[in-house]
Amino acid sequence: MDKVSTDCPYPGCFFCVMKEGNPSKRRASILKFFRELPSQDDDGQVLPISGLWNTAMAHPNDPEFIELGIFECMAALIWKGLKNRRWLSHDQNIYIPYYAAHIIGSYTMNMEEFAESSVHAGVIPPLVELLRGRLTWVEQRVAVRALGHLATYPNTFPAVASHGEILELAIQLAISSLEIVYSHFYQYVDRRLSYHCDLLTRGMGGVEMESRKAEEWASQLQCWSLQLINCFAFKPEYLTTICKPEFLAKLPGMWGGLVNENSPAGIGLLRTICHHKLGRGPVASCPGIIEALCNIARSSDDWQYMAIDCLLWLLQDPSTCHKVIEKAVPTLLDLADITTLGDHKKLGDTIVTALQECVQSQGTGRNTISHRTKEQIEELLNSRQRLKWEKSMPKEDLHIKQAAALVVKLEGNSLFSSGNISGAASKYSEALALCPVRSKKERVVLYSNRAQCHLLLQQPLAAISDATRALCLHNPVNRHAKSLWRRAQAYDMLGFAKESLLDAILFINECSHSNDPDLSMRQNKVPDYAERLVKKQIRAAWLFREAAIKHGGVQCEGDAGDMYGQETDDSEWETASESDVGDGGRDQIGDDDDDDDDDDSEWKNEDERKERYDKHSIKELKSWTTVDHFPSFSWA
Repeated sequence: MDKVSTDCPYPGCFFCVMKEGNPSKRRASILKFFRELPSQDDDGQVLPISGLWNTAMAHPNDPEFIELGIFECMAALIWKGLKNRRWLSHDQNIYIPYYAAHIIGSYTMNMEEFAESSVHAGVIPPLVELLRGRLTWVEQRVAVRALGHLATYPNTFPAVASHGEILELAIQLAISSLEIVYSHFYQYVDRRLSYHCDLLTRGMGGVEMESRKAEEWASQLQCWSLQLINCFAFKPEYLTTICKPEFLAKLPGMWGGLVNENSPAGIGLLRTICHHKLGRGPVASCPGIIEALCNIARSSDDWQYMAIDCLLWLLQDPSTCHKVIEKAVPTLLDLADITTLGDHKKLGDTIVTALQECVQSQGTGRNTISHRTKEQIEELLNSRQRLKWEKSMPKEDLHIKQAAALVVKLEGNSLFSSGNISGAASKYSEALALCPVRSKKERVVLYSNRAQCHLLLQQPLAAISDATRALCLHNPVNRHAKSLWRRAQAYDMLGFAKESLLDAILFINECSHSNDPDLSMRQNKVPDYAERLVKKQIRAAWLFREAAIKHGGVQCEGDAGDMYGQETDDSEWETASESDVGDGGRDQIGDDDDDDDDDDSEWKNEDERKERYDKHSIKELKSWTTVDHFPSFSWA
């Protein structure tokens, strides 16, 4: 190869070639470079590979390098690293298999024709070797990413599936990826491979940044493994392999913490499985999965609608309905007032129709439901009928019903303030029976107030039910601050850290953006009790928590005496409701948007018992994934 620049320490290298001004000579030189690179043993080979990696990341749809043989070159380099350990350990060649697999994944990310070219170039066998763990988890991460992209295209999926072990390897990696990253990198700082540290932080970070990036990469490793499995799950012939109880039981917990919120993770795979009749049977046979689906459906999870889809499909299938009906119906009843959720239009109507079909099919085959469940469904159907009647009812009659409901509600508020929590709950139930179904704003308040009563009566399931109903009625959905906070506390009482955390974060976001006059003094501030709950749940939902428990735990930086993997004393955090009870329970009843005289002193009395904090949006809150990453909010 002709020398292009006398200044380059590696004459004829890729960067010199790219400076060639004649297009035809440039293409010929690049073609020759790709053909000769795998057979060369000169120092400095990682430099052009890293340059190609940058190009692939910046211009993944550019066909030039594809046509000139980059896939063949990358496949050969991976094979060389696997077979020639002497070469791999020389200079900085240890980086090359990682960059080569990443380049393959980037160029096959968007373009099916590029994916087809890569398969013809023979990239799958060396990627499978990396997936097996022939090198380390860092290379597994980029291999499963590349294979996941190849599996998404109809024309290249058969080539991926022809390697029968890929699915099994992906399943095992999804199960064990967090433990692998924790035990092989996160746990012992002094044992971290230097090239792993450099890849994670590009040489720009210390131990803290390395640890944070390790969480992100571990989450990606698991989520990309699930994405690869998901490609197989669309094909019924692979469901038997996927739907093993030990794997299915782990799927709801494959969440990825807050570091990978753009991936549907385990719930996305469950949705694909439940879409097939062959998949619904194994899912319905796992009570723990159904319970987890109910919790996700009644949460602030971005993928809430996926859990709802799963429950509806299981309920509508005669072969699985009898297994899930007693658990699924109460959840779906709570969600029946949802109008639009994401791309799902009239979701509440879909839920009502499914529940109505359950009642109509009662007694046919195995689809029998308990008397209590049937009563609950009929009560919902009656409320829908009431709504139709109200449309033709004179406005004067509606105002009378609203006024009657308001009187009873105020009686409930009075009982609550005097400490008669059970009596207050009964009054709110009575008010709900009187209140017009179309008076959504008033019903949000009543459900939310009753949820608070259930909390104080140590009835978390009932509190979750009422808070969820309030959130579904509210406009926009899932944005009623007090109901979010009450449900967060109820989930905390049950030990469901993820659901509690998501509600608490959204509650903080709603407080920060509230336009209500009663909240104006608190606008852009984070309540301290909410911060403490978020800290607690971030610790409990920590990505590596199970791995840390298994391997003895690690010291939590910045939190003396606290060990991940060990139970900690969180008794110091005080909920708003606990504080309010001490003050006569005044401020937790009512609603920020209500026009009556409900006392919202949880905001008005802030100077007596709350600190003031800077504003943090929900997006910023999601960037902290462990308690030591949670910010120390500064004084306002």
